[in-house]
Amino acid sequence: MNRILLLLFLLLVVPLISVGQTSLWNFSLEGQTIATPANKLPFWLRADQNGSIPLSGASVSAIASIYRGYDTARKPFIDWSTGLQVRANAGNTSNLTLIEGYIKGKMGILQIEGGRTKDMTGLVDSTLSTGAFAISGNALGIPKIGISIPDYYSLKFTNDLIAVKAAYSAGYLGDVQLIKYSTNLTNNPPGYYEENELYGRFGRPNWRLKIYAGINHHVIFDDERKVQGSNYTLNMFQTFVYAATGKTYNHYSKVGNHIGSVDLAVQYEFDKSRLFIYRQNLYDEGALAHLANIADGITGISLTNKNPGTTGFTWRKILFEQIYTVNQAGYFNSPYTKSGDENYYNNPEYKYGWSYYGVALGNPLLVTQQYTRKGFPIAPGDYFISNRVSAYHLAAMGSAFNLDVTTRFTYSINYGDFATSPEGNSLGKIHTQPIYGLFQTVNEFSWGLDVGKHLSNGYNVGVSVAGDAGSLYYNSVGAILKVKKVF
Repeated sequence: MNRILLLLFLLLVVPLISVGQTSLWNFSLEGQTIATPANKLPFWLRADQNGSIPLSGASVSAIASIYRGYDTARKPFIDWSTGLQVRANAGNTSNLTLIEGYIKGKMGILQIEGGRTKDMTGLVDSTLSTGAFAISGNALGIPKIGISIPDYYSLKFTNDLIAVKAAYSAGYLGDVQLIKYSTNLTNNPPGYYEENELYGRFGRPNWRLKIYAGINHHVIFDDERKVQGSNYTLNMFQTFVYAATGKTYNHYSKVGNHIGSVDLAVQYEFDKSRLFIYRQNLYDEGALAHLANIADGITGISLTNKNPGTTGFTWRKILFEQIYTVNQAGYFNSPYTKSGDENYYNNPEYKYGWSYYGVALGNPLLVTQQYTRKGFPIAPGDYFISNRVSAYHLAAMGSAFNLDVTTRFTYSINYGDFATSPEGNSLGKIHTQPIYGLFQTVNEFSWGLDVGKHLSNGYNVGVSVAGDAGSLYYNSVGAILKVKKVF
């Protein structure tokens, strides 16, 4: 998949490199030296990296990037941008990964894009958050094509009081592995992806106070005709429509694995700082429609310094975030829903749930077995072994002694999932006994420190250090030394 994307992208972009203004292009090459314990890559060296993950142990990496941005100075009615980033790792093994490869075109307020991009959806802090619920920037981007209004567009008939932005994309996952196979299925079926987003802003552009609200909806699905055979009556176009709209098929089920959030946020502009408060309310099955899992969500408050100093010690942004996914409408006294507990990111049809190449598409604090300690109870079919988490996250960006500094501190309490809880899995009012063992509550503390320095002639040097301490991951400390040249 990565090789095909890289080849197609080069065929499209290389002929265009000599076209346009040189100042819009950015070229860079980065070398990294990595030292971590074998098979123990600390959380903040691998989480929210858009799939740009080093190898564990002693290794080296090279990252090459080429980007052409939009012409923000002239702001032409028709414009285009493109980007390519490739990472090569070498150590106890080796790999080459296309981290990003896309081409975009804008005409007025509309944008059309195709390829793999770095994405985070919904109302969260885009730089310091642990990650949005649906698409967090944790895994590689799913290759897709889409159309959008990427920036808030003020509606003139409201006298600029209301602004909107929206997006629709369709993507291709490659073959997906199912938990249950049809007798007619000899190979894994091809998997597809769709996303819809609609957000609104209340408040004129020059107002200090602005209120945001919106919804994002994402779905992974496959060619059900190959799975169910003649029992499946929708053609491929109808399947895409049913998946995108969440329409019920056969009166009892939806096409694919649906996930998303309903978001609210408030922003206030002080003279010297910007306050942003947000809340993502989560849905995976149908509980949110009944407010049955309203206790779950991602809540954050960030404060940005609008005029940071250039010398000495200065702060740029501070964020506090709470992540709570423990409820899931799965308790004995939870409001009734036909779907029972939400079981976030797991799915009864798709073996690897809400992941891409085995890496969580959503918030990385909901974990798979890949990096956790061994010995936790696991229910068959649940790829995410602990999706019930209560976590607190504090992060900050600033500078000191002419160094750029970013810190992250994350404390989590992890409860497994409902299949390994005293309540057991539920479907409607029926609770299934936890026959696979009980997940004992474990705590974890993860920290990360990034320090960078801009040198002359486009050189940058930096170091990233991170560690884990607790009972969810194996205790570890690792570091990455970075040298980057921007041409």
